[in-house]
Amino acid sequence: MFLNNPEYVRIGDKKYKINTDFRVAIECINIAADTSIGEYEKALAVIYKLFGDDGLNNPKDYEELKRLGQLYLNLGKELEDSNEEPDMDFTQDRKYIRSSFIQDYKYNPYELEYLHWWDFYNDLNGLSNSEFGNCCVLNRIRNLRTCDTSKIKDRKERDKIIKAKKEVELKKVKKEIKLSKEEEDSVREFYRLMRGE
Repeated sequence: MFLNNPEYVRIGDKKYKINTDFRVAIECINIAADTSIGEYEKALAVIYKLFGDDGLNNPKDYEELKRLGQLYLNLGKELEDSNEEPDMDFTQDRKYIRSSFIQDYKYNPYELEYLHWWDFYNDLNGLSNSEFGNCCVLNRIRNLRTCDTSKIKDRKERDKIIKAKKEVELKKVKKEIKLSKEEEDSVREFYRLMRGE
């Protein structure tokens, strides 16, 4: 469906430009995880973040934009249901992501004016991760979070790992969306139009 680093999606004869910066993708992921937002509002927010007013102003394309948006955020792969607990969070682990990118790639993604989501994600998954010590800080944290302590026989070592896991565990927090004034105005205008005013 998608080529490398897509910039647009097409529905029929209409082309929609994707806001491809990795920070936008992370916002969309946070929106999708926010339990205080209804599913319809989540879909509209993600459509707006990825496709702007052009996407929001074409209700007939919402379902396909939602599907294509999810496909884009998942790097062109169909979303698979998984019961696995996440081992990282883009917001909570930002400092580890930053340090790891600087260590492995010699750049800080958060200081770049623009970085395509797919490039960011691929670099994230390419960070050093070795059992022999050559491992970036993010992957050391992720490995610790997923460590199965039941397999550690030595009680002192197991207690030490359990304590370390608690120190870096992901916090279950309700994520809030912060919209700019322009985004809030656009959403209000959308609802006004939907009500037929």
